[in-house]
Amino acid sequence: MSLDQFRGYTITGMLIVNFIGGFAVTPILFTHQNTFFSLADTIMPQFFFAVGFAYRLSFGRRAQSAGMLVAYAHVVRRLLGLILISIILDRIGDRAANWNQFVENGFWKAMRDPLISGWWGPLTHIALTSLWVTLVIRARASVRIAFAVTSALVHMALTHWFYFEMGPSAGADGGPIGFLAWTLPTIVGTLACDAVTAADGRPRLAKMIVGAAGLMALGYALSCGTTLYDVPPEQVADATKREKVTDPVIPSAERLRTHSLRLAEPPFVRAPDNDHRERNYWMMSQRVATISYHTFGAGFALAVYVLFYIACDVGGWQLGLFRTFGSNALIAFILHELVSSAVKPFVPRDAPLWYVTVMFALYFGVTYLMVRSLEKQKIYLKL
Repeated sequence: MSLDQFRGYTITGMLIVNFIGGFAVTPILFTHQNTFFSLADTIMPQFFFAVGFAYRLSFGRRAQSAGMLVAYAHVVRRLLGLILISIILDRIGDRAANWNQFVENGFWKAMRDPLISGWWGPLTHIALTSLWVTLVIRARASVRIAFAVTSALVHMALTHWFYFEMGPSAGADGGPIGFLAWTLPTIVGTLACDAVTAADGRPRLAKMIVGAAGLMALGYALSCGTTLYDVPPEQVADATKREKVTDPVIPSAERLRTHSLRLAEPPFVRAPDNDHRERNYWMMSQRVATISYHTFGAGFALAVYVLFYIACDVGGWQLGLFRTFGSNALIAFILHELVSSAVKPFVPRDAPLWYVTVMFALYFGVTYLMVRSLEKQKIYLKL
């Protein structure tokens, strides 16, 4: 019950931040700033945590009942289906104004932008990360932890080599190499699954609490590296004259000599803007998929899950809203985008709070009623 409720809570949060995030009246904590960890930034790591938890549980059961070959074949089919759905949902603009231009550009030029930045919605990231994690889904905990750490280090190395320079054009949430970073919260989800389904029937609650605290502390400690990129006060006014940062991942010797490392702003506290701090790999950024963001996000997701475990599996509590969204998460994801595309065109970015609230209630209510109707008919979308 705790997993379904946790997943339903995450879907509810997604519906909120995806709709209100782009309006002028929205508090900054409900937006993705990609310079600090906001409430909006908690959602994606929780998705991957839930995916890892469910994947570890379902794969083990299927392997025991049908055999390893059947289990692996089922996983590959399901994840390829997720990628197909994601490509369909991630609408791509016209690739050419007419047929002659399309032929002149060639097939590769038409496909280049979607492959690099267009087809990288949450479902694509979930599918690719799950495929990557399949390599160790049945391995012992130490192997999975080493796999997550190695993936994070490879992501950092690739970002240092070329990826950071690609900037926003490299796709959302880490783009083509994002699966390496999203491995961390996914693996933490598999470890949580082990903790609550231990063979002796005794959940490792204390280990989960310590693990959540440790991951959040480590994530914050890593984010302190962002202070090495603070702009000296005398250079703030001349932002246009500053040279492009050449060492966004590994600080240069000169930077270490001229800048001092200090405690960064804690999560959920706004960081300095781009005029006062250069973009770098150590800030908590969902878009760049930085290691500090994923480490803290994995710990935060685990901490939230522990609360749901205590409330639901121990205390027997559940909320109907979370049950509806949590038990049919994929259809909720698909429908919320369709409903949003029908409602949002009628909400200007500078609309007043009361109007945004009314239109959000309409969008949220329609989405819920559609998912609830399917639940009543026992219709679930499971690939």
